[in-house]
Amino acid sequence: MDTIQSILNAMMREALSPGTAAVAIAVIGLNIHFGFTGLLNIGQSAFMLLGAYGMGIAVWHGLPFVVGILLGFGAAFVFALILGVPTLKLRGDYLAIVTISAAEIIRYVGRSSLLTDFTGSAQGIPGSQYRDPFTNLSFFGGGSFTLLPFNYLDVADGAAWVRIIGWLLALASIAALVYLLRSGDRFSGVARNGLVVLLVFWSLFLLLFLFPVANQRTGVNGWWVRFIAWTLVLLCCFITYLLVRSPWGRLLRGIREDEDAIRSLGKNVFAIKMQALIIGGLFGALGGMVYVLPASVQPDSMGRSLTFFCYTALLLGGAATIFGPVLGSVLFFAGRIFIQTASQAYVPNSILTDQKTAQFSYIVVGIALMLLVIFRPQGILGNKRELRFDV
Repeated sequence: MDTIQSILNAMMREALSPGTAAVAIAVIGLNIHFGFTGLLNIGQSAFMLLGAYGMGIAVWHGLPFVVGILLGFGAAFVFALILGVPTLKLRGDYLAIVTISAAEIIRYVGRSSLLTDFTGSAQGIPGSQYRDPFTNLSFFGGGSFTLLPFNYLDVADGAAWVRIIGWLLALASIAALVYLLRSGDRFSGVARNGLVVLLVFWSLFLLLFLFPVANQRTGVNGWWVRFIAWTLVLLCCFITYLLVRSPWGRLLRGIREDEDAIRSLGKNVFAIKMQALIIGGLFGALGGMVYVLPASVQPDSMGRSLTFFCYTALLLGGAATIFGPVLGSVLFFAGRIFIQTASQAYVPNSILTDQKTAQFSYIVVGIALMLLVIFRPQGILGNKRELRFDV
């Protein structure tokens, strides 16, 4: 029982990590590209890397933190223009080829020894060179604390039956929440939205009760960066909700399903695609900035594999949904940690050493993704009607 609890605690820590939140922000941007507009962007990691470099280089060389953020967004904006002008008038597979190539160019430029004074070459920029202005903004104070002081250890000394009942309640709450989010127009109105909010807070309470997580208040990887990261995730979800519910958002869906029909209505399809590419790229740049706050700006950490992780999270949660990118990101990283820690706990070292469990976890996740695409391509929260693409 204690082994299971430690595995679940590791999953909870990974689900709450700023890295998971950063990828969720990037996936929200990818959702605007692929889910709502039908743009096959295979270079979201390039937007993340440009955002991280813009912030890191600026602060490293003495510029204010806000200027660094603006430079990161500016670099992503220019990159989107360079990508979009020659390719958005073509069909989707050409954009995929260009974006994955451009992302690799950005990564190799960052690794170049000629730019060591700016990018740090292959070693990157240490977090200590740009993190202090962000940390100094914290009002959380020093020391450490557990997010929910009242947890399962305070009830019957953490007996097994307390945890089992708590797990059952948490699973039931999450299942009810997923059902409501997938219900679409069957349930609507203030009552439905209120119930969703109530279930979200109740599910979070149960999860934190069952899997308490302790961290520093303002440390390198503490609650301060987590608070900012997940606040930005919620803000990005809200912005996406406003965008896709607007007339502009309906144009995105129209372009995804039949851009010739939208063009016949007198709409500038190229301009709308460019707007979507820029907005999604800015989300990616923001995700890159958050991604490196508790780490360092290292070009190889934001390569092809990170884009594929973003697509995995998007397909898992459900494309063309508001909360699908967030749910998919949390499930992807928590699921990978579950496979890794469970393998370390239950598989003998003679079969699978601890060093190989990380690679094994990615293999299992890859197989799960293939099964997901075959048997449920719309993901957990998605709708099959949203999978019509004109490419």
